[in-house]
Amino acid sequence: MTNWDEIRTAFQVARIGTVSGAAEVLGVHHATVIRHIDALEQRMGVKLFQRHARGYIPTEAGRDLARVAQTTDDQFQQLAGRIKGQGEGVSGELLVTSLVNFFPLMVGALASFRAAYPDIVVRYLTGARLFRLEYGEAHVALRAGAAPQEPDNVVQSFARQAIALYGARSYTDAHGIPTEGPDLARHAFVGHDDLDSRAPFAMWMRANVPDARIVFRTEDGRVQQAAVRAGAGLGFVPVHEAENDPELVQILPSREEWSSPMWLVTHVDLHRTPKVQAFLRHLKTYSAGLGC
Repeated sequence: MTNWDEIRTAFQVARIGTVSGAAEVLGVHHATVIRHIDALEQRMGVKLFQRHARGYIPTEAGRDLARVAQTTDDQFQQLAGRIKGQGEGVSGELLVTSLVNFFPLMVGALASFRAAYPDIVVRYLTGARLFRLEYGEAHVALRAGAAPQEPDNVVQSFARQAIALYGARSYTDAHGIPTEGPDLARHAFVGHDDLDSRAPFAMWMRANVPDARIVFRTEDGRVQQAAVRAGAGLGFVPVHEAENDPELVQILPSREEWSSPMWLVTHVDLHRTPKVQAFLRHLKTYSAGLGC
């Protein structure tokens, strides 16, 4: 089993289920796919697939081979990501990931970084899942909450994003500005759809606001902030964003208990590369300028 092309072909056939689909992904003729499968089966002395009119179905041996090939393919992707990040200059792709809630900070930081280093191509990846730095899925990750514990990652304390309770001017004109305490209970709130959310401000809301008064619920932080701006209820907004919005009224000032610590995470193999170091310095300076 020394021909990776044949193994990769078998992996794609097992994954997709058809010769034509595998050929398209691999960029080869379908006859090449068939030839690779036949040669591999002959060399191993076992059937890897059952041929049917609807496609190729892997046998038990085929599934075993596909599992090993998946691991090998992941390792190649990891290697490719690391090689791409090991250039001597500040150029090429820069892959950065964060929760989508941090996009106002990250978009500004990445745009200004590109202005300083025009040979950089930015890829900004958002999502709730943890992108795997060890597989080259990102060069830099901005994470919130408990300190990341993955092995081989370099973790740096970044900041705590100041968060305060706000209402739209349209809401406060209609319903008044509450004081902390029992007065809050008569007001409408915008909060998490998951009432068991461990976000610090969500936990405070759960302890201080009746469940029935959380009248607009959504998972996406951007939607929560848009709902507050639309007057749907009181809710939490990052202070540096709210300060630039004259239509938002601060109800309660920021508290440390409402914010989560943020962490900059890089993989040890890429941490010292010029590109990653340049961006880490730039992001810290940029965020300091915003008061984050």
